[in-house]
Amino acid sequence: MQETDHPLTSRLKWLGEHMRWLRFINPRRYIKILDWYIIKKFIGTYIYSILLIISISIVFDINENLAKFAQYHAPLKAIVFDYYMNFVPYFANLFSPLFVFIAVIFFTSKLAGNSEIISMLAAGVSFKRLMRPYMISALIISVLTFYLGSYIIPKGTIVRQNFETMYKNKKKNTSADNVQLQVGRGVIAYIQHYDNELKKGYGFCLDKFENKKLVSHLTASEIQYDTISDSKYHWKLTNWRLRKLQGMREKITNGMQRDSVIMMEPTDLVFSKGQQETFTSPQLKEYISKQIDRGSSNVVQYEVEYHKRIATSFASFILTTIGLSLSSRKRKGGMGMYLGIGLALSFGYIMLQTVSATFAIQADTPPMLAAWIPNIIFAVVAYFCYRKAPN
Repeated sequence: MQETDHPLTSRLKWLGEHMRWLRFINPRRYIKILDWYIIKKFIGTYIYSILLIISISIVFDINENLAKFAQYHAPLKAIVFDYYMNFVPYFANLFSPLFVFIAVIFFTSKLAGNSEIISMLAAGVSFKRLMRPYMISALIISVLTFYLGSYIIPKGTIVRQNFETMYKNKKKNTSADNVQLQVGRGVIAYIQHYDNELKKGYGFCLDKFENKKLVSHLTASEIQYDTISDSKYHWKLTNWRLRKLQGMREKITNGMQRDSVIMMEPTDLVFSKGQQETFTSPQLKEYISKQIDRGSSNVVQYEVEYHKRIATSFASFILTTIGLSLSSRKRKGGMGMYLGIGLALSFGYIMLQTVSATFAIQADTPPMLAAWIPNIIFAVVAYFCYRKAPN
């Protein structure tokens, strides 16, 4: 009589047969002892270079701003937690490509100097296989850079900019004059003067058009944004007057106070330097889409910032490839020359980022192309270095 398998045993066999694909995503299949060794070296040197360079930067920054902190009586708690706790992540993320390049050049040159790279290649490890732990490390840094730059750092930038306004006397644009924007299809809003600190506007009018004809004209002496409302776009109008045009007829109503929903926010009215850095990526995307629908021309720097965050995260792969290709061979003279080349290329990348952003704002270059120009140029350099490195 044939024995039947226990139900649990049968189920385990079925799972084993149908889930063999899981072995392909098992990290141990791709990451060996050699990979872990290089990854630890890479990430450790990357963190070490950040701590070293940022420590020096903080010393210089304190020396430069100490007089202002004393002059404006900045509290020690605000200096540490509001300023430097947000300054450090911003600075580290901004120069992440520099730190990646320095880390790769530094520890790879050391491996090559100790003949470790030669031993790996002699043991049958190809240059392509050697790149695997480097690319895994670059992926980790790339994801971290993108997440910080898109979701965490913008929130800290708001706190840091507010601190600079209060205790470093950095003037922030808090008002706007003669603002006109499209807040809906065929709906045009105009504010003669707007004060962002009070969230109040003066000399307001709202015109609605249908088939290119004016159908209503709303005016108010003051307009106040409702900051405590549960939803957005709530405004309170004072001394308002509404004219509705119905053919040859005209209906006029007025009053002292009126609550209205108008599709605009304070961020749509006042533009301050560096404001795009205070938006998370989802907020940037929403803001850009909204401004384009309104026909606003003041969105280029926001589009550049949005695409730059993505492009900068990919720079880790490009600069890692260049760094490994340059420093994997053992040469006389040590690593000094390679560190010099690494610094020059890294600063060249950062400078190219700034220049390409200026092209987008001043020369009508597409923002996405402007953000990716440094990556495209350095990707060509990386490919050339990669092709030459095995030889």
